[in-house]
Amino acid sequence: MNEFKMYHPLVNFSYFAYVLGLACTGMHPLMLASSLFCSFLYMCIINGKKALHSLAFLLPAIILTSLINPLFNHEGMTILGYLPDGNPLTSESIIYGLCAAASLVSVLCFFSCFSSVMTSDKFMYLFGKIIPSLSLILSMTLRFVPLFSERLKKTAEVQKCIGKGLDEKGVFRKIKNALRILSITVTWALENAIDTADSMKARGYGTGKRTSFSNYRLEKRDIAMLLYILFLGTYVIIGNVSGQMDFSFYPVIKSTPITRYSISVFISYFLLCMTPVIIELWEVRRWKYLR
Repeated sequence: MNEFKMYHPLVNFSYFAYVLGLACTGMHPLMLASSLFCSFLYMCIINGKKALHSLAFLLPAIILTSLINPLFNHEGMTILGYLPDGNPLTSESIIYGLCAAASLVSVLCFFSCFSSVMTSDKFMYLFGKIIPSLSLILSMTLRFVPLFSERLKKTAEVQKCIGKGLDEKGVFRKIKNALRILSITVTWALENAIDTADSMKARGYGTGKRTSFSNYRLEKRDIAMLLYILFLGTYVIIGNVSGQMDFSFYPVIKSTPITRYSISVFISYFLLCMTPVIIELWEVRRWKYLR
């Protein structure tokens, strides 16, 4: 299930540009709840059961981020108690830590979906002619993460076969073997990046106008979806700039009054984040109907 990936690269990039930008800048709890729910749901749709394994990383990240802020930030008027060092523990700092954790996790989930949808060939298609050097770096970066992970596993297996794996007895020996495996993998990654850059330079990449073959065609459904994303994204940005999504934590928690306009902005943001999920669910429903 990844029907949204079949849309034009411009549609995919526009969607992630809006949701990532708004998820990084907005701190309203309703906005964060929408982005967290939609990003995790879409990640589960794309990755299936593998997305549940990411909870082993996401849950500690939420807990750690939530705990760090109250320990170092003591602003706020509502004092719940005092820490052993004498600094106050405020409810405002706790709520801010939870919101910061939700923002961080939602951005990570959106980036996970981004790496699955926006492949390197889509980046080259969109930016190859405009900024060839940057598009090459971005495509190499997107391709680097899965290759690095795969190479790391192979290196660990090879080292295990010669008796230098991570299952050896002794803490210092495990650390030494882990550093050796990491060093080998990093060395390979650097050499591979240099070889790729030299290869592209030898082929004359970036020296003139670039022509390339592409299967991407901007069809009617792509234009309709692009206009839909642009309308919702622009509407949410206008609402955010006009102060409809403002939310302050210090010295007291304060939000802008809820009006019909602000409700429409939050609904638009939720629909924007849910766009790929709605597309996937609609395709499943249509597929079952055709069967």
